[in-house]
Amino acid sequence: MNPHKPDWLRVKAPQKERIGHVSDLLSDLKLNTVCQEASCPNIGECFAGGTATFLIMGPGCTRACPYCDIDFDKSVRKLDPSEPDRLGEAVKRLGLKHVVITSVNRDDLNDGGASQFVDCIDAVRRTSFETTIELLIPDFCGNWDALRKVIQACPNVLNHNIETVPRLYKKARPQALYQQSLELLDRVRKESSKIYSKSGLMVGLGETDLEVLQVLEDLRDHKVDIVTIGQYLSPGPKHLPVDRFVTPAQFEKYRKEGEERLGFLQVVSSPLTRSSYHAGEVKRIMKAYPR
Repeated sequence: MNPHKPDWLRVKAPQKERIGHVSDLLSDLKLNTVCQEASCPNIGECFAGGTATFLIMGPGCTRACPYCDIDFDKSVRKLDPSEPDRLGEAVKRLGLKHVVITSVNRDDLNDGGASQFVDCIDAVRRTSFETTIELLIPDFCGNWDALRKVIQACPNVLNHNIETVPRLYKKARPQALYQQSLELLDRVRKESSKIYSKSGLMVGLGETDLEVLQVLEDLRDHKVDIVTIGQYLSPGPKHLPVDRFVTPAQFEKYRKEGEERLGFLQVVSSPLTRSSYHAGEVKRIMKAYPR
């Protein structure tokens, strides 16, 4: 049973007049966003600010992670070759200075969809050359040739979420491997000195604070630059329940441990933090720590 939701997790429902422009544009271009598909609590703030995290190759996902609100779809589906151009057009129309592109897991594809990520990067750079690009990628089932395709396309930020502590992987990420995700992040740093690497995790699934700190140490050992930490919120009764609500004070302790003791360039840690929340702040990091 989920514990009572505390006041610090309450957000105002987004108003149509504040988010309508972005929502209508996405509908016009037939694009999906993780903001909508995964029921993100920050959708009002981000849409009102003219930003969105694009979800490609979806909306259905070939994995059924019990914490996630994206629909499961194990059928084999062809990629839409027009999707990258439509995404590039959306970035241009919205005038985005920083764009985040993520995807569902596409384990049915030989390269896990790496080529579609590359095409999206190319399309954004054709229409909005000065826009910085952040990718949030799946693990590609450990296909390092697929990962190399993405790295060679030189996104500014390459994000792969570790999601939770290793003890909870069978419960929360049954089709993923903790060490495989760490290796992916390690390969990003080893194969490119220019890309900023990033990862994120949820808390409130049953982990301890000591386990969270150990994950932070593992990520830093694998040269990750940026980390996001946010509260897990169960999407519904068929999903994993919330084990605990972590206090804002504890989130601040995570941030201090990560930035002051371990040396991450940035740790964004708060109850409502999500992978791409305030992602545009990376421009400040790139200016302070140029590569």
